[in-house]
Amino acid sequence: MNTIEHKKPSLLGNLTFQILIAMTLGAILGIVIHNNWPAEAAKEFSTYIKILATVFIRLVQMIISPLVFTTLVVGIAKLGDISAVGRIGGKALGWFFTASFISLLIGMFWVNILEPGVGLNLSDVDLSSAAEVTEKTQHFSAQNFIEHIIPKSIVEAMAGNEILQIVIFSIFFGLAAASIGNHAKPVINALDKTSHIILKMVNYVMKFAPIGVFGAIAGVFAIRDLNDLLLTYIKFFGSFLVGISSLWVVLLLAGYLFLGKRMGTLLKRIVSPLIIAFGTTSSEAVFPKLTEELERFGVKDKIVSFMLPLGYSFNLDGSMMYMTFASIFIAQAYGVNLDMGTQMTMLLVLMLTSKGIAGVPRASLVVVAATCGMFDIPIEGIALILPIDHFCDMFRSATNVLGNALATSVVGKWEKEDELEPVSLD
Repeated sequence: MNTIEHKKPSLLGNLTFQILIAMTLGAILGIVIHNNWPAEAAKEFSTYIKILATVFIRLVQMIISPLVFTTLVVGIAKLGDISAVGRIGGKALGWFFTASFISLLIGMFWVNILEPGVGLNLSDVDLSSAAEVTEKTQHFSAQNFIEHIIPKSIVEAMAGNEILQIVIFSIFFGLAAASIGNHAKPVINALDKTSHIILKMVNYVMKFAPIGVFGAIAGVFAIRDLNDLLLTYIKFFGSFLVGISSLWVVLLLAGYLFLGKRMGTLLKRIVSPLIIAFGTTSSEAVFPKLTEELERFGVKDKIVSFMLPLGYSFNLDGSMMYMTFASIFIAQAYGVNLDMGTQMTMLLVLMLTSKGIAGVPRASLVVVAATCGMFDIPIEGIALILPIDHFCDMFRSATNVLGNALATSVVGKWEKEDELEPVSLD
């Protein structure tokens, strides 16, 4: 896909600047509305202004399914055979599970060291706010998880943007196309051209990113008093920031270890996707843009198209760190003692149950609630973290993007034929 016409780097910088301005203006507007309007009016304003974010995210969502399908099928077909798919897939899963384990371990470490849930006053917690999340956990089981990852209809999977289901179908389709050889070339060429068109659409959709970020930020600040939230949850949020910062340090060090000086170039490439994910609390919203930027960084298109869809299902580092952190925090708040053996069991359970649910709304909270139920921790404890979860989600989403960009770049470098030569932007 190196023939795609790309924007100049200066335009990328302008987009990043526009998004930062949009975040600032959105926060200012939201705070002004919150401080000067009646609560009901502010809530109504938040509902309407969030439409801007919804429009942007839906614009992105409309191209995710065809982008995942076309790029993954073309990527597998270009890899040529099952052995190549198995080789890269093995490297990918090895990285994903290692990163997931380290992320879970970091969350478990800091929540035990800082103990943000110990001595928490539970008298003012609105337990009814957790009803939506706890209701979803009733359908959360190993059987449902296994059934969920296998699509019964590719049309249904695409309609629901079920990335993991689309990945499963695309892998079978790509392998079948590769096995046919020259007879499948017209189909693969058509899908290749289609993916080029979809990536061109990304440029148009990204023009709406500042507007979407503005709406998302303004909507949140209009109905939430940030000062009260941070004062009430200062220990939880502060401890979470320590944990997520530690994870960033580990990821960046791993990047420099495997990519060397090119890690700095990678960070410059993905700064715009990072900020969009942070502002919209959606790593899914930057999937198309991240695909384009990683190819511009120099990772082969066949590696990007294979790795990113898998990463969005199996490699959510920020969410993984939060899951152990939040689960043990709730246990601390309710005085439930978890010995180290039980916590390690919880970690292993989360390694498995957290995979493949990227498309589930509030996926991290659903997994946390389900995990609490498995270990006799009150599920309604989810209500403790709901008021500040949006702000935690901003950092989780950005971390997920960093983790997937890093995994794709490193696996790309590991492949002998991929020397990570930057694509010409002229």
